[in-house]
Amino acid sequence: MDSPDPLFIGLLIALAGFFLFAYLLVRRTLLSLREGYEDGQR
Repeated sequence: MDSPDPLFIGLLIALAGFFLFAYLLVRRTLLSLREGYEDGQR
């Protein structure tokens, strides 16, 4: 069995990095929204 295609591995790494970036962006947005909402309640 030959080694996997380097292009395929690069694509997988790029996809994983994109999902990680999107997760962190959404998490930060939700946290700041909740923080702003709690500040508004006071």
